[in-house]
Amino acid sequence: MGKRIIARARGKGGPAYKSPSHRFIAKPTYAFSGNAKILDIVHDPARSTPLLKVFTEDDKKELYMLATEGVKVGDNIVKGNEIKNGNILRLKDIPKGSHVYAIEMTPGGGPKLCCACGTKAIIVNQEEKKTIIKLPSKRFKNMHPNCFATLGIPAGSGAREKPLLKAGTAYHKKRARNKLYPRTSASAMNAVDHPFGGSGKPGIPKSRPRNAPPGAKVGAIASKRTGKKKR
Repeated sequence: MGKRIIARARGKGGPAYKSPSHRFIAKPTYAFSGNAKILDIVHDPARSTPLLKVFTEDDKKELYMLATEGVKVGDNIVKGNEIKNGNILRLKDIPKGSHVYAIEMTPGGGPKLCCACGTKAIIVNQEEKKTIIKLPSKRFKNMHPNCFATLGIPAGSGAREKPLLKAGTAYHKKRARNKLYPRTSASAMNAVDHPFGGSGKPGIPKSRPRNAPPGAKVGAIASKRTGKKKR
């Protein structure tokens, strides 16, 4: 009798796959107008980028935003048309070639794209009904011109350069984000434990149908083609 692969075990649930969401600070938002003053810079276990605790002058409430590289406590953040590092603007108001992050997918939907530390998108072109941006993956994406984004680069880019040094640090880092650690390679398992396991069986294609059950849904899911692409 084999064991459940990770996809099935995660679906069943349990302590190993439960995220400690009670430790998460807040969800970043653009739900304010006018100016906001930075009160504090805090660490959120749910994300790699620090959070800014801000007080909005018009709405008189405290909110959290993703921190921009170079800002400090006491600075003001303007939501409008002022071109300045850390300010929030609509994509149509940002000059071509500028770096932006925490981009909305739909107007008013909140920050969604390029929220991890050190990631950024570039404004490539401004057209009448769309703004073209270049994502960190080198992919070009057409965005609604009224979507908000923050000018600059998210803070904490050096976090990925810090070595883990020991397995315990890696465990706690993964645990904070609902990631299983350590993970055993599928090809190192026995044949009864994973479709990729075992060494004495013939090769099995990696392509799997879209409606395959979780225990068999590993590899290339509903792939249109396989193999090395010839140029």
